[in-house]
Amino acid sequence: MKIVVNISLKEGVLDPEGQAIKASLNNLGFRNCSDVRTGKQIVLNFNQNNETETLSQAKKMCEKLLVNTVIENYEINILKD
Repeated sequence: MKIVVNISLKEGVLDPEGQAIKASLNNLGFRNCSDVRTGKQIVLNFNQNNETETLSQAKKMCEKLLVNTVIENYEINILKD
């Protein structure tokens, strides 16, 4: 079973990488973006098919290691085959 974790910065947290991307887009002539926010995606492959247990484990992984919950939000999704 595959789990996809999408991680984004919380509102109000500065995103210097996003601002650098926005500036580069403007320099390339793409001036229609009013803001750019970056994030990351983590794909986890599990060797089990118990959806409830897998989601529970993924949440624990996020809370303990994968996500800085002080400044980041996350969303867990099951990737259907």
